[in-house]
Amino acid sequence: MNGFVDHGLDEGNFGDAKGLSVKAFDAFPKTKPTYLTRTSSGGVWTIILLFVGSLLTFSELRRWFVGETSHTYSVEHGVAHILQINLDVVVAMQCQDLHVNVQDASGDRILAGDTLKKDPTNWGQWGKQRGVHTLGVGDEKDRSIYDEEDVHDYLGAARGRKRFKKTPRLRGDVDACRVYGSMEGNKVQGDFHITARGHGYMEFGPHLDHSAFNFSHYINELSFGPFYPSLTNPLDATVGTVYDHFYKYQYYLSIVPTIYTTTPVGQLSAASLASGASDLESRYSLDDGGATIHTNQYAVTSQSHPVPESHIPGIFVKYDIEPITLLISEESASLLSLLVRLVNVASGVVVAGGWCYQLTEWAREVSGRRGRKRMDSNMGMLHGRSESQDEKWREKSY
Repeated sequence: MNGFVDHGLDEGNFGDAKGLSVKAFDAFPKTKPTYLTRTSSGGVWTIILLFVGSLLTFSELRRWFVGETSHTYSVEHGVAHILQINLDVVVAMQCQDLHVNVQDASGDRILAGDTLKKDPTNWGQWGKQRGVHTLGVGDEKDRSIYDEEDVHDYLGAARGRKRFKKTPRLRGDVDACRVYGSMEGNKVQGDFHITARGHGYMEFGPHLDHSAFNFSHYINELSFGPFYPSLTNPLDATVGTVYDHFYKYQYYLSIVPTIYTTTPVGQLSAASLASGASDLESRYSLDDGGATIHTNQYAVTSQSHPVPESHIPGIFVKYDIEPITLLISEESASLLSLLVRLVNVASGVVVAGGWCYQLTEWAREVSGRRGRKRMDSNMGMLHGRSESQDEKWREKSY
């Protein structure tokens, strides 16, 4: 009646461990090897679980080492009155034939041509760097660098050189002008434009001949806020080439004040978050131990087309400032949190692997039973007997 006893098994086979007294306190009694069933798929599943567990463990260690980046939006802290504009553009016209001006929504007009530097240069010396593109057109592989947001790279770039590069030594004829430098304006909606002498503003003197118009341009730098030349912006390395004298380029920018930090958000000081401080230098300096910088990002759209002679040709950049602040923080979890994650990974892999192993063994067993039934059915047909007749024949034989 008891199959356990019929097969000669008793409780003595599972008695207390012999030998050292410490083994008597074994909380996990071991089963004898003769009572274990070895399977051909057990070793394969072990290798699979080891591989998956190692892969997930490496992923968790890498995430802990690199840290996690979070994006938080909020209403801009503080009130800012000054916006620094950094411009470095090459236009295929003579310097004395260009006018650069800024006008904002408050009505203030800045004669940027008197603030920025102008260097005569040759157009053929520009636009040969890696990553040069036309806005909206170009190799996406080269432009993918603008999508990276590694906080450490931004912090490293902010500590680097903060000066404009020197104009290359002139080679060939002077047929272009490099306009570069930084200027301060009101932190309100505005636009700056590059037009030809005598066009766009009422002024005395002869107007520039229309045949001299050529607003082909190459933008080396266009950024807002502190000047970090190592940081990339959407309009950096943008080139526009035209063959019509009356041609108009229009760029529309939406600026978002941005804070990059590796300091935990809860530990940031109020001064670090108040990007609207009145002192421009202190507002744009590295703070919190060099782990936080204030800058501005922007999105841009553009349109360009030829215009009739009754319109004003040139390069027009219209910018608007969003009333929000983007906080990009990179934080690393604690060592205790890492250990908890690793334990969860190990236990999850073992449990999931156990379930997968049992399901595969069950599927193999069901498949084997169906195969044996099919074989028995075929054997009965070979003997000329049905299954019921075969069963009666076996009863008579006994």
